[in-house]
Amino acid sequence: MSLSRRARALTAAGALAILGAGAGVGAGLYAALAPATTTTTVLQESSGSQPAPALASSTTAMSVNAVYQRTHEGVVDIIVETNPGSSQVGGSPFNPGGSSQAQAEGSGWVLDTKGDIVTNEHVVAGATKITVTLWDGTSYPAHLVGADDSTDLAVVRISAPSSQLQPLAIGNSNAVQVGDPVVAIGSPFGLAESVTSGIVSALHRSIDSPNNFTIGDSIQTDAPINHGNSGGPLLNAAGQVIGVNSQIQSQSGGSDGVGFAIPSNTVQSVASQLVAGKPIAHAYFGVQVQNSSSPLGADLAAILPGTPAAKAGLKAGDVVTKLDNTIVTGQSDLSAVIDTKHPGDSMKVTYVRSGKTATVTVKLTSRPS
Repeated sequence: MSLSRRARALTAAGALAILGAGAGVGAGLYAALAPATTTTTVLQESSGSQPAPALASSTTAMSVNAVYQRTHEGVVDIIVETNPGSSQVGGSPFNPGGSSQAQAEGSGWVLDTKGDIVTNEHVVAGATKITVTLWDGTSYPAHLVGADDSTDLAVVRISAPSSQLQPLAIGNSNAVQVGDPVVAIGSPFGLAESVTSGIVSALHRSIDSPNNFTIGDSIQTDAPINHGNSGGPLLNAAGQVIGVNSQIQSQSGGSDGVGFAIPSNTVQSVASQLVAGKPIAHAYFGVQVQNSSSPLGADLAAILPGTPAAKAGLKAGDVVTKLDNTIVTGQSDLSAVIDTKHPGDSMKVTYVRSGKTATVTVKLTSRPS
């Protein structure tokens, strides 16, 4: 199948490309869930390693090959089937034969020996059937445990012997530094167990979730990731997951060396709640922030009606300079603080309007679904 048929354009103003859901057109933003294809995979002999899925930090550096040998048994290929015309954006464009089902492909990784698999929400959104293939070629049907649109994360579960499940260790994304070496493993264009490498290009990036909220503290990397890498792990040189590959920014629709991963600390928090069956509740402020060259703070482009920000009297054009005791220099700072809050929390907002500084107290609510 030609590459042009592997990508679906999805208009998503202000969003970066989602690597398994669709492509933002305009401003060079592209992505897509790779259509399911038949490929030949050379299977590696098991190394027998089984890292514990614990939050960890390590300075032990390994080669790309060593990282692969330690972790590849914990990376999976995910094929989803959707009804054509469903809300899942990897749907009907990959259904040229007019059958009743459309197929697309993404990646994931083993969280625990119970069969829980972490992937992106946009990989499994709208799926009528989910199939997970392990490193050795064994396939299992999977069911959705839970998903969170706001962080683009999901957990699916398979019933497989624990001996076949090799959980990956989760690293501390707060310890990641610009320039650190990283490795990505996944199924770009349906080519399972593909390995690419690079470095951490930047930290604290803000990317858009499928429901148009901000995912803060995202990791930017130049490790080549493409359509079908969605949900796969971004690993540090110690073989620990430091992120979940999710989006690319590209003029061509392929990897231009600007990829983004959801940070592992966010993944750890959300995945543990999903596995426990707990609802995911995010604090809601109710503002839209515009990019600004001024280091003064976060420029509020719009205040959504009826939201906590609106009720506190904030207006478009205000510049937020502090949230509680945290200095705000831009959107990423604002998002990072709100992400630490819970619905019902109160937060002091310091802002500048017409050259005058003021402070109001905002009571946060839950994000709308």
